[in-house]
Amino acid sequence: MEGEELTEQETALYDRQIRVWGADAQRRLTKSHILVCGIKGTVAEFCKNIVLAGVGSVTLVDDRPVTEESLFANFLILPDESVYGGKTLSEVCCESLKEFNPRVSVSVEKGDWATFGVEFFEKFDVVVISCSSLSTKLSVNEKCRKLSKRVAFYTVDCRDSCGEIFVDLQNYKYSKKKNDETTECELRYPSFKEAISIPWKSLPRKCSKVYFAMRVIEQFEEAEGRKPGELSISDLPGVLKLSNEVCKANSVSESHIPEALLERLVTGTAEFPPVCAIVGGILGQEVIKVISGKGDPVKNFFFFNATDGKGIIENICNPESSM
Repeated sequence: MEGEELTEQETALYDRQIRVWGADAQRRLTKSHILVCGIKGTVAEFCKNIVLAGVGSVTLVDDRPVTEESLFANFLILPDESVYGGKTLSEVCCESLKEFNPRVSVSVEKGDWATFGVEFFEKFDVVVISCSSLSTKLSVNEKCRKLSKRVAFYTVDCRDSCGEIFVDLQNYKYSKKKNDETTECELRYPSFKEAISIPWKSLPRKCSKVYFAMRVIEQFEEAEGRKPGELSISDLPGVLKLSNEVCKANSVSESHIPEALLERLVTGTAEFPPVCAIVGGILGQEVIKVISGKGDPVKNFFFFNATDGKGIIENICNPESSM
């Protein structure tokens, strides 16, 4: 992301941000390229934040048609069918995002991101995927790791009043300044496959219950051939059965995952706008940290549960990768 200095216009536009994180960090942002696959309310919030921050480009991928349900938490879609009728989610959101910051290039890529080849992802510095199946998350993460350059990979999911962000920065080096002293730091991240393969019994007892519930629902959707978020109350018995089986396989109590939490995530198909704002805001903050090289990044999961109002960072990895 090395390149020319900020223009006079960019310096004036991003003056307040430059005062916070410096001109070099802002220059890195303006040269960065972000891929966003799958657009719902949380991702809309994220996109708005990074476009306002002044990244170089944002490429949107989501060929699904806009429906009335799409309007619930996605403020990028105007509630006027004459505006969005016949258009895809990425097309409508692209038009709205361009108005937030004309200096950021926002474009649309057609196709199913699960089928894109490894070389496609090489064009980007950051890849964010949402509305994706377990197999798609695993596949895209693996493709990003095969590239010769490091591509920051994120997944984000919001169901009902809960949200989850997964982060894979591979081997990430950054500088941390405190009391006029600069410390060089390095973090080693596991892949999504490695992280979710960690035996549950080895995780801290206070590990967020949202993590375990998300894994069960992910597995159920994959096994039943469902798209993310397409479950209903009729699926709850099957989800509870699978939950018991997964808990048993991981040598933990069947009560390890509260049934009430699973029921909320199964029946609450719509995102809560306040949760979208929080989780999308955190995701935007994390991506800006990594591009700018400013601040400690999340390693490697972030969870939010509106019932207790807590945001929790969990480091779910093998002990040898804990640093």
